[in-house]
Amino acid sequence: MTTALEAPEGAEFKGAPTPWPGLLPGAEPLPGQLDRWLAARGAELVAIRRHMHAHPEPSYHEFETAATVARELAMAGLSPQLLPKGNGVICDIGTGDRVIAFRADLDALPLQDLKDVPYRSTVDGVAHACGHDVHTTVMLGLGLALAQLHEQGELPGRIRLIFQPAEEAVPSGAPGVIADGVLKDVAAIFALHCYPQLPAGLVGVRSGPFTAAADTIDVKLTGPGGHTARPHLTADLVYALGRIIVDVPSLLDRRIDPRAGVSMVWGAVHAGKAFNAIPGEGELRGTVRILNRDAWRTVPELITKLIEDVVAPTGAKVEIGYHRGVPPVINDRMATAIIAGAAGAALGPERVVEAELSMGGEDFAFYLDHVPGSMIRLGTAAPGSDVKHDLHQGDFDVDESAIGYGVRVMLHTALAALSTGAF
Repeated sequence: MTTALEAPEGAEFKGAPTPWPGLLPGAEPLPGQLDRWLAARGAELVAIRRHMHAHPEPSYHEFETAATVARELAMAGLSPQLLPKGNGVICDIGTGDRVIAFRADLDALPLQDLKDVPYRSTVDGVAHACGHDVHTTVMLGLGLALAQLHEQGELPGRIRLIFQPAEEAVPSGAPGVIADGVLKDVAAIFALHCYPQLPAGLVGVRSGPFTAAADTIDVKLTGPGGHTARPHLTADLVYALGRIIVDVPSLLDRRIDPRAGVSMVWGAVHAGKAFNAIPGEGELRGTVRILNRDAWRTVPELITKLIEDVVAPTGAKVEIGYHRGVPPVINDRMATAIIAGAAGAALGPERVVEAELSMGGEDFAFYLDHVPGSMIRLGTAAPGSDVKHDLHQGDFDVDESAIGYGVRVMLHTALAALSTGAF
């Protein structure tokens, strides 16, 4: 593999922060001399990641990133196709009626890159602060390695790589990509996500609920307004907003099975300016996160009714906007068993740990509405370091050895999923 990319000046690969990962103790070798191939290509994969990190693109604008992915795959002799809007890529490797798919996301966040590194974002106000550049690089490495295996006649089936735009947006990109037909013939799908709470070289797996549904809610109250000396002559909107803020989440907790994992949190409240005037308008905005799919289906109607009931005695008029975000990610039991076993083969069993539940949202959930699959967490922290660069923060960065670990895990997963009759 020879990459067509050049990292920003001064950012070329001069050795990863920790040694580029070779075969770990307890791990199983890859077929077709792929362990040697990966070891020789580490610098080029890191250069690809740093190029993407320095040139991030926000949701629905990932045109250059998609072109970069397609170009790298084509240089390996593959036949990638841009998705209809040009900001995503699909690429099949191998042959067969049954397809095992892998998904990566391409978009960056609307955040300022605060790191002092040579590959710092060159785009003002846009940064890869969620690790999508790592996800994409891992999947590129997977594709390039599988291309080698296919050339040797040792790939026992067909793999599909899906490079998706707009994971961070609302509405997100997965439904549109699925509508474009990327799941045709797919029997199962896998993905990974950077996780800075784990050191590089470890992965977290979990069957069942993995991430939460993430919806948003807007509440607008109106009334005639008036003097704070005479609240009885008007509708006290600040009081009504306070009732909603405190009472609705508490009532919701008592109307939903606590095992459903429902969290309602307000993030913004606005009403009035003067200390002695009751305003005529007020609004609330918040999020609703849910781990259980059945509860996710029923919660919008319930929350709407609770808000209306709480507001009614205050005399205010209420408008409620409940907006669907993403469903919960519910990892398939068999798919999780396959990727957990593959991760153990790739890294050694002791480096596979149980992943924690997350109340964050992930639009990988939309794929799981159609086919079984599983997402895992890829450790990205520097081993032994006390510094934790959390997701969605301007200083987020990774130990780049995680790229090599991720490629190994996904290679073992691809081969294990192709060889099983479970799907």
